[in-house]
Amino acid sequence: MVWTVVGLLLAACGLAGVAAWQNTYALREEKVSLRHDGKLLEGVLARPAEGEGPFGLVVFVHGDGPVDATHETFYRPLWESFARAGYASLSFSKPGIGGSQGNWLDQSMSDRADETLAAVAWARNRPDVDGRRVGLWGASQAGWVLPKAAARDRRLHFVIAVSPAVNWLRQGRYNLLAELDRDGATSQERAAALRRRETTLRLLKRGASFDEYRTAVGDVGGMTAARWGFITKNHRSDATADLRAMRGTPLLLVLAGHDVNVDVGETEAVYRSLLPAASLSVAHYPGATHSLVDHDIERSDWRLTMTAVFAPRQLYAKGFPADQARFLKQLDSRTRARCSAPERR
Repeated sequence: MVWTVVGLLLAACGLAGVAAWQNTYALREEKVSLRHDGKLLEGVLARPAEGEGPFGLVVFVHGDGPVDATHETFYRPLWESFARAGYASLSFSKPGIGGSQGNWLDQSMSDRADETLAAVAWARNRPDVDGRRVGLWGASQAGWVLPKAAARDRRLHFVIAVSPAVNWLRQGRYNLLAELDRDGATSQERAAALRRRETTLRLLKRGASFDEYRTAVGDVGGMTAARWGFITKNHRSDATADLRAMRGTPLLLVLAGHDVNVDVGETEAVYRSLLPAASLSVAHYPGATHSLVDHDIERSDWRLTMTAVFAPRQLYAKGFPADQARFLKQLDSRTRARCSAPERR
């Protein structure tokens, strides 16, 4: 019995050691803060493990929800891959999350773009950041923030857009139908969901209050007054005009094959129609979900948990982190080539 207990303890220690090793990254993380619009935002600057810079910088723009600076450590494998390309990463917790003041549900997409550009301006004043090589990375809902920020700041070096939608209302309809199909909804369930959606749209169009919404639909599910206010403020979001205005900024569009949130076909078609081919790169990951996690891993709770603990770098679709780093290296190589080319007279 004693040796059995000893063996179990050694196994537990071994597993703990593996988990600690797998969750240790080649990064130097520094807690940072930024005051914007009268509120303090707290975040993390993750620099490459070696060197003093100045480094290029990837400023992270979150998707929907109450996201902290590390996205509960989900970002760290990406930060490490960017570090290998000579880039630091900067991420702030959303207002009201992880020590940041305010409430992210009070924000419009324009507010979020302002906040992003405040982070960019803050970073450009640091001696360890190369202000000429600062760009944006964003996922999902950030698809309405990235083009807006890039249109306002033409100095941005690049944009990486992961699973972005174009139009809020079309995205909502696509997501609803895709989830109904995934869950095997009956024709009656499908019709009821669409009727509920039409009711919601009519309420949004006339600026109805949350109480009016609750009276009209009955069971509100997880909807809250704050969330209703956020949707009311942002449901008209459309990235088309901002995409046109940011033309020329190098952009990597990342699309997943198992995306029930975003119609990737529409997104790719719109981006290709509005952005010059010379500045647009598109990467497809057929085996990935909306969050770029491997589909087979994400649909299994135990595999997702075990992978997150013992092999977090394997969460993402194969090649995704490395491909992003390669995009930045190639971009820097082209920039250096242009700068070193002899002037023609």
